[in-house]
Amino acid sequence: MLIKISGILNRSNAAIIIGLFCYVTAFAQNPDSAFSEQIIHNIKNHITYLGSDALEGRATGSNGSRLASDYIAGNLKKWAIKPIGTDSSYFQNIPMHGSMPLNDSQLLLQAQHNVINLKLYEDYLLFKCGAQTYIPNPAPLVFVGFGIIAPEYDYNDYLNIDVSGKIVVFLSGEPEFDDPEYFEGDNPTIYSYPESKQRIAIAQGAIGSIMIGHPTDPKFSNWDRLKNEFSFEDITLAFQVTSHLSLLLNPMQISNIFKGSHITFEESLEQINTHQFKSFMLNTKISFKGHFKEREFIGRNVIGLIEGYDPDMQDTYLILSAHYDHLGIGVPVFNDSIYNGVVDNALGVSGLLEIARLLKNAELPPRRSILLILVTGEEKGLLGSQYYVENPIVPLYKSIANVNIDGLAIFDIFNDVVGIGAEFSTLSDILEAIARVNGLRLSQIPPQFMGFESFSHSDQIAFAQGGIPAILISDGLNYKSLTSVEALQKWINWADQVYHTPFDDIYQPLNYKAIAQHVHFLYDFCHRLSRMEQQPQWKPGVSFRNVRLRTIAEKR
Repeated sequence: MLIKISGILNRSNAAIIIGLFCYVTAFAQNPDSAFSEQIIHNIKNHITYLGSDALEGRATGSNGSRLASDYIAGNLKKWAIKPIGTDSSYFQNIPMHGSMPLNDSQLLLQAQHNVINLKLYEDYLLFKCGAQTYIPNPAPLVFVGFGIIAPEYDYNDYLNIDVSGKIVVFLSGEPEFDDPEYFEGDNPTIYSYPESKQRIAIAQGAIGSIMIGHPTDPKFSNWDRLKNEFSFEDITLAFQVTSHLSLLLNPMQISNIFKGSHITFEESLEQINTHQFKSFMLNTKISFKGHFKEREFIGRNVIGLIEGYDPDMQDTYLILSAHYDHLGIGVPVFNDSIYNGVVDNALGVSGLLEIARLLKNAELPPRRSILLILVTGEEKGLLGSQYYVENPIVPLYKSIANVNIDGLAIFDIFNDVVGIGAEFSTLSDILEAIARVNGLRLSQIPPQFMGFESFSHSDQIAFAQGGIPAILISDGLNYKSLTSVEALQKWINWADQVYHTPFDDIYQPLNYKAIAQHVHFLYDFCHRLSRMEQQPQWKPGVSFRNVRLRTIAEKR
């Protein structure tokens, strides 16, 4: 049943909606149809294999990852989807480097007249591994507040201090101000990410960086969970060289690195809170001699092509993506060490496979071509999608949009959808129209998950940085049988108790009717994008728009 949404339709939206009615299937009115049952059957088969213990969590570069990519390629072949990877295979080969720190790594802290041997995992965790992190001679430490340089906010923690050849110490997060426009108020900016702080430190000449969790930052309150997250192999693209020691310090060691300093850590926090802080030299030094187990290997993106039938449009491409990797084998939790990653993201891969099957067999076939990219290395920093954007198989400027799938609805039939990243491009108009046709409302990202941070946490950001309008479509919090409060609590509990743990497995409760509903909605959205004349565009003022214009000018 089509739900009427309050508000005024503009002409472009109205035209899109009128054009959509001929594409709507019976599923929009009847989620219990045979069509839905077929999706459910296939999804169950896919996740039973991809999320099984036999694949050992599909860690990047593992045998389980290779089995998963073979399984995905086998399904594409079964549906006669064209291989366009390396040597006309279904695979895009990616040179990668893996490194694991060993327990005999030596981090020495010189505090006044004492030398403290800090222990890996107990006292510190390494963001990056490798020989380039080696600091043989003790280097002085400098406390630089949040470690941010943000010219647009006239903010500089490195003002009037030289950190060349030194190791900087900075807090997690970013400064808080009453002005909601300054550092985007409650919403995190790009400067809050550890990677941003580390890049700034390198640019200022620092040879290393130490992050300490801000006392009010909940992400750093559970050291045992952090140890689990940092216990997996560090993977990078082979051409990315680590040139910077970067570590996370246990809060129990903060007092040691501030020993002998003229300002205590607590006094520094007070200065930061009152916006009177100035960076200063600490009276401690650190050296690091790391020992690592390292390897070189070939990772694989899985890539297939559904060719459009319209000769005037088949040389333009809609990219449909999902990551098939997960964490692999890690620290046991209740004697279970396999981090299966069913919702994250065997379920998303399964949904993509179903959408690919439906598109390949659609009565109204796609006019544009559809590029299916099942990427590896998402959990290691979006490596597969970044590699694809740097080494595209079809030109970036001919890629009209990216629809990324990272998880699907798992709790209940939903009454609204959220377009993560929709506000940046005209994909928002298409999303609103498809939602109306499917009897759904279009909602904003809940405040607890707001902002650019949500858009930048999965592969859609890599495609956006390549100039391609991108979106991730999620269910909202308005469910058939749950209140919004109950729904929010379910998501919080899942994130706290299941996400990135061994319990994200095939035995957790999953609502398959909701999964089928989500798959069908994504199919409708992709099907429409593959047939419409106009291409999605970045909105004015969005930085990705400049990248798009450059790729068009360069025909890249």
